[in-house]
Amino acid sequence: MKRRDFLKQTTFASGMFFVPQFLKAFEQIPTKTFGNKKVVIIQLKGGNDGLNTVVPFRNDIYYQQRANIALQQTDLLKISDEIGLHKSLVDLQKLYDNGFVSIINNVGYPNPNLSHFRSTDIWQTASNSNEYLQNGWVGRYLDYTKANPTKAIEVDESLSLLLKGKTQNGLAVTDAKTLYNSLKEPFYKSVINANTDAHLNEHNLGYLYNTMIDAKSSAKYIFEKTKVKNASNNYPKNLFGKQLKTISQFINSGIDTQVFYAGLTGFDTHANQQNTQARLLKMYAESMTVFVEDLQKNNNFDDVLILTFSEFGRRVKQNESNGTDHGTANNVFVIGKNLKKQGLYNNLPNLNDLDANGNLKHEIDFREIYATILDKWLQVDDATILNKSFSKLKFV
Repeated sequence: MKRRDFLKQTTFASGMFFVPQFLKAFEQIPTKTFGNKKVVIIQLKGGNDGLNTVVPFRNDIYYQQRANIALQQTDLLKISDEIGLHKSLVDLQKLYDNGFVSIINNVGYPNPNLSHFRSTDIWQTASNSNEYLQNGWVGRYLDYTKANPTKAIEVDESLSLLLKGKTQNGLAVTDAKTLYNSLKEPFYKSVINANTDAHLNEHNLGYLYNTMIDAKSSAKYIFEKTKVKNASNNYPKNLFGKQLKTISQFINSGIDTQVFYAGLTGFDTHANQQNTQARLLKMYAESMTVFVEDLQKNNNFDDVLILTFSEFGRRVKQNESNGTDHGTANNVFVIGKNLKKQGLYNNLPNLNDLDANGNLKHEIDFREIYATILDKWLQVDDATILNKSFSKLKFV
């Protein structure tokens, strides 16, 4: 295959940076300034069981429906006379006790989809359950602000739909040095140096050249800004801990990124749920606590809001494999320094009022959370970005 044909049929994916084939060339439009507030989005991938995360330990229905996997009071960290956190969240409880956590319960959307992939797409695009969008709400935020790709970073090897806009995408970066070095590889250098090649103009491949030039510029900017700032060494030695360590390094170095995205996988607990969930929640809580402490030490916590969600919850009734099947509404954690509503934002689900499939009914549309963050935290037009106006909550 000739080089020009290869370039026409491929996407640019160095492993650290991803740009779709048909992304328009980066437009040299001055970036608007929208403040220094930052959002860190964490997905608990697989559908975390919210009912065994924030537990109604005085509710008889909870124990009746979960004879083998219900958590006893001795396995909980009590945050009220009726509610306790899973004991693996002991590190998160410290943040909770300091007023840094708001737990929003019963979050979902109308006509929920129980497929991991489809429900994740719905959460990432902020679409209706019967609507299929090709761009994410963070990507549309980039479009709206006419931002450079560095304004939104996913700490992963490929870019999720969440950060893909109509005209602009974010970056997928595992670490600054690897991204920077990858763009020095012979293939990418040869493409960039071939900008005078007649084939580029003949076959309208200027967009690829411009995109890669922009990638190189972004990589250099991130590398130069972060190489002098090290994160704390106390992060847990696992992939999620490494992701948060990378994000803290980016934030503390002062790069202009406003939205970060990372994930912790493994929450699809159809069988033997207790041990798996306990291990993952411990990993989440330990890493998150070190992350917050790192931001505090560098005086950056005030300007950071952390959102943790899962694409759906689990069924109320346990299954025959000592696990839970795909459910609907779930709890969302918001972590920040100056929350207006600390602790429990609203009541836990009503286990006496389930849908026809035995699932929790949603009370809060997840897009209300997005609208609140866009409007009150990032101070942009949420209705334009979300394609619809949603009620605002009062956690910030």
